[in-house]
Amino acid sequence: MLYNSAMKKFFAGKDEYAFSRLMYILEAGFEYFISLLITGAYLAKVTSDIGISDGVTGILTAFVSLGYAFQVFALLLAGKRPVKKWVTFFHSVNQLCFALVYLVPIFKVDASAKTSLFILFLLMGYVISNVILSPKMNWFMELVDDNKKGTFTATKEIVSLIGGVVTSVVASVVIDHYEAKGELHTAFVITSVAIFLLAVCHTLTLVLSKEKDLPPEENKRMGVLLKELFQYKRLRKIIFLCVLWNIATDITTPFYGSYQIKELGFSMTFVSVLAFVHAAARAIVSHPFGKYADKTSFERVLLIGFILAAVGFAVNVFTAPNNGKYLYTVHYILYAVSLAAISGGLLNLVFTEVPARLRMCAYALEQGISGLSGFLASTLGGLLVNYIQENGNTLFGIPAYSQQVLSLLGVLFTLAGILWLIFGLKKEQTEQNEL
Repeated sequence: MLYNSAMKKFFAGKDEYAFSRLMYILEAGFEYFISLLITGAYLAKVTSDIGISDGVTGILTAFVSLGYAFQVFALLLAGKRPVKKWVTFFHSVNQLCFALVYLVPIFKVDASAKTSLFILFLLMGYVISNVILSPKMNWFMELVDDNKKGTFTATKEIVSLIGGVVTSVVASVVIDHYEAKGELHTAFVITSVAIFLLAVCHTLTLVLSKEKDLPPEENKRMGVLLKELFQYKRLRKIIFLCVLWNIATDITTPFYGSYQIKELGFSMTFVSVLAFVHAAARAIVSHPFGKYADKTSFERVLLIGFILAAVGFAVNVFTAPNNGKYLYTVHYILYAVSLAAISGGLLNLVFTEVPARLRMCAYALEQGISGLSGFLASTLGGLLVNYIQENGNTLFGIPAYSQQVLSLLGVLFTLAGILWLIFGLKKEQTEQNEL
């Protein structure tokens, strides 16, 4: 009673979905905090303890992209409304899988069994998460006005980033502390418990949120839905842009975690400092980018983001152990600022391109295609990492760390995205405006 009274007073004069939008901001935050702990340097600590190679670690980190491919199955769920109950249930299951990832090193089984269990929990978590991602995104994005999506997305990201800094700092300090004492497995148990508690908070945000009363979609076959979606020529071009971006990021970033820990020699405390710098840089520009997108177009913001990302990857081409702390920090700042433009830009570009009834399906299709492309890129990247390392960190006789070579590939695919924005999407948008 007191809770309901307080909420009504707090949201007096606002629409009935104002509180649910607040819950969406918090939901995205808790999900982001969990995602930080199962990627990059944190995941590399677990894989290193189990005895998994850098190349395989990069591929495992890229399971997030393979998980995206399973969003295509969301097309089968297009008419399953309301979505709140089953999305909430499966989200809880997927986050439980992530909590179990950190317990694998303490299981009393051999190394091969640990590797198998690690892959099982990680893959299950990502697959389930991505099957329900599109229905969940559609559920919450329907609560936001189209002309405010850019600003709202920016606000949501800022909250996630600020909380993410705290999560990264605490996790890094805990891991460094127990590793220095020779008790790394204790840190893993604490991290697992933390993920579980974050998952409980995340579940509560879903339970407390409302879902808009929308008529159930006609239960169409997947083939019919795909045919209808592919009639939107511009959507096809947007999906291709997303493919280029996913390849650029998934052939590079999954391998940076082990690079930070092993070759560059970063402590987890310094990794947390990087996380703070990353979050601060991204938070500062998120709102300006969001407002600029609402006033102009998401294409313009994306162009800025892609240019910054290309420069960031280029900086990492020259990052090595002797200059790692400086150049990698520069790269990370540029990459953070670019994500402030690209992350929300691509999402909203898809959501504003098709009618409301097709948004969930369009997002699922985009994520499925670009995610599969990204995972294939990561797999090839992992093979290249192993090849370069097996040859004494050389490629064609030229001394180079594998992550430097992958960063160069990231530059090339990001430049391809820039050209596509200018001569494909942006040009077509100009022609439509002239008509």
